[in-house]
Amino acid sequence: MKILLVEDDENIAIPVAEDLDDRNYVVEVAPDGQAAWELLDVFDYDLILLDVMLPKIDGIALCRQLRSSGCKTPILMLTARDTIDDRVKGLDAGADDYLLKPFDLEELSARIRALLRRGETHLPPILTWGELCLAPSSCEVSYQGQIINLSPKEYRLLEFFLRHPRRMFNRAQILDHLWSIDRLPEETTIKAHISSLRQKLKAAGMTSDIIETVYGLGYRLKESP
Repeated sequence: MKILLVEDDENIAIPVAEDLDDRNYVVEVAPDGQAAWELLDVFDYDLILLDVMLPKIDGIALCRQLRSSGCKTPILMLTARDTIDDRVKGLDAGADDYLLKPFDLEELSARIRALLRRGETHLPPILTWGELCLAPSSCEVSYQGQIINLSPKEYRLLEFFLRHPRRMFNRAQILDHLWSIDRLPEETTIKAHISSLRQKLKAAGMTSDIIETVYGLGYRLKESP
């Protein structure tokens, strides 16, 4: 899951981004409304964390701008303003939820999970492929009941393909979804991570490669046995 955090205060942006990264989200930070608008014009995000008081384009104006352009990405407004009028303005602008500063990181994480679930009503709470299970709420992966220890990138790759079972992705598309733009590696890194993921799943007892290579085109989730 990829999140855009629009926040000009580094004292808030840095710890929030680090915490979400630890929870296996991919996070990009925009320091002002204009930078956020430009990123959203190019990249797809699963959720937007949007501060109200921002340079260049404030959060309320950006929210209206996004909704009027057809953007349906969930938006969680972050603000120190605690009046009813301020909250009404944010919600009327198109925000899906509203969180007051200062906030607890656990509550922020819970609000994010709740918003992401709204767009995933068609998905089960546990993602499965045969006897392989991935639980997004706990970030646990198991095969035949045994926990498999994956690196954060291996986990994100596996979750990404399980959430898009009928789609094929080339390396550039995988980079766009699973890496922030300030940490983009070489495309060959994708091959290395997929190889490592396959090896760990095989070591856990899986006899079939869950992610298949379509030569010259990219990767896709193999049909479940």
